[in-house]
Amino acid sequence: MRLIDFFDRGHDLDPHAPCLSDLGMPPASFEQVKEASHSIAAGLLELGLVPGTKVAIYSPNVAGAFQCILGIIRAGLVWVPVNARNATGENCYVLDNTDVEALLIHSSYFGVLEQIRSSCPKIRHIVGIDDVPAQAGLRVEDWLSDHAKAHVDEPMASEAVAAIFSSGGTTGKPKGVTWSNLTWATMIANFHTGMPCDRPPVHLVVAPMTHGAGAVALCLVGAGAHQIIMKSFDAGRVLEAIETHKVTHIFLPPTAIYMLLAHPRVRDFDYGSLRYFLYAAAPMSADKLREALDIFGPVMAQSYGQAEAPLIATFLSPADHVDALRDAPHRLLSCGRPSLLSPVGILDDDGTVLGRGEHGEVCVRGDLVMPGYYRNPEATAETRSGEWHRTGDIGYRDQAGFLYIVDRKRDMIISGGFNVFPSEVEQVIWGHPAVQDCAVIGTPDEKWGEAVTAIVELRSGHEVDAEEIIALCRDRLGPVKTPKRVEFRDALPRSSVGKVLKRDLRDEFWRGHTRAISM
Repeated sequence: MRLIDFFDRGHDLDPHAPCLSDLGMPPASFEQVKEASHSIAAGLLELGLVPGTKVAIYSPNVAGAFQCILGIIRAGLVWVPVNARNATGENCYVLDNTDVEALLIHSSYFGVLEQIRSSCPKIRHIVGIDDVPAQAGLRVEDWLSDHAKAHVDEPMASEAVAAIFSSGGTTGKPKGVTWSNLTWATMIANFHTGMPCDRPPVHLVVAPMTHGAGAVALCLVGAGAHQIIMKSFDAGRVLEAIETHKVTHIFLPPTAIYMLLAHPRVRDFDYGSLRYFLYAAAPMSADKLREALDIFGPVMAQSYGQAEAPLIATFLSPADHVDALRDAPHRLLSCGRPSLLSPVGILDDDGTVLGRGEHGEVCVRGDLVMPGYYRNPEATAETRSGEWHRTGDIGYRDQAGFLYIVDRKRDMIISGGFNVFPSEVEQVIWGHPAVQDCAVIGTPDEKWGEAVTAIVELRSGHEVDAEEIIALCRDRLGPVKTPKRVEFRDALPRSSVGKVLKRDLRDEFWRGHTRAISM
């Protein structure tokens, strides 16, 4: 199947059902959005673009941008997601590295057009998404009127590339990660196996559409979902919107969930409509997860994946959360069991599959795994171990098959000759009621080589000193894993999708040393 076939299935369930809206605005129906996607596809092909051409969208979270995604994939073109919250220079690198030839841009970012034009000579066409008089020259708005009732049906093989996402870029420049139609179909099948829908979903799109929230939206269109788009995250508005719009599905990274939990009115709203509150992208505090289950109900769901094996390689269902809370609290630290179409194994450095309980590198195989990095076969080969894709994460599976991520392979701290995984220390610190978030890193130390160091962000109005944090860790973890240093920050550095940037924290401490640690 093509990715666009899933949207068309959602349309066929009920063409007049609500499909897409910006928060607070009347929704467009599936029929209206389908017509718009045909018009946008026709406009793109009229520019002379041929199937396989790369097209990017530079926009905040708005309904018009989601329509453009549908138009791009309907035309058989390749969608290149670009997070407009990133630095413009980084986005220019992504645009140029993936050979983007057409850019659809929202007027709120017209200010970066000159830099894009000068840095990305391969871009031949720039099109304005909204109806603001366009510095871009062309406007999607004109296509919607000029190509009304257009019909575009580009054939595409299941192996054809439909999108090129960016790797995290934590070890240098981001790499282009290709997703074929088959990648999408496998992810969507895994998604619905884990989170079946017995009624049309209402999905609140809060996190950037260029990342997990966009993938979830495209997983849900085939079930007739109404996508309600929030332009930016605001904890109070998210909580209110869940009640007002009877939201059934929402995806957020843990850092955003912590902000919801810390909101003074978090217990003032009705969350009874929620079916699945999906969290992913980073480990979550077990203590805060218990609090979320208490507030939002038995709806928390976790998935594990990465750009190279997207979204849902493993899944911890709402029922798994409830069972863990009752019978096996340690399982709240798990990210679930392998999804239906995505075998997961633990391998050593030689490629040998390890047994239950043994620590090694988490590996995934099957059609969820990317075909490869865009025009970078060497980097692709480095991630392969036979039929397995190496994720770079260290973990193990328990006797029941649940996967536990211990840490990123490159995040491990070697202190006094002992291996310390930061995530284990972070779980303890997260449990302190005064802590909003924290990051544990290794910093230079003449005695230990690397000293376990905790950088802590406190909840508003709360206080705790370093000695109390150190004592808590020593009591729970013993002396080796206890931080030698604790520092407090008003806010931890975060990426545009909410991940704490340990790389930036490390750079502060390692600058000027002959040895440098980076993610």
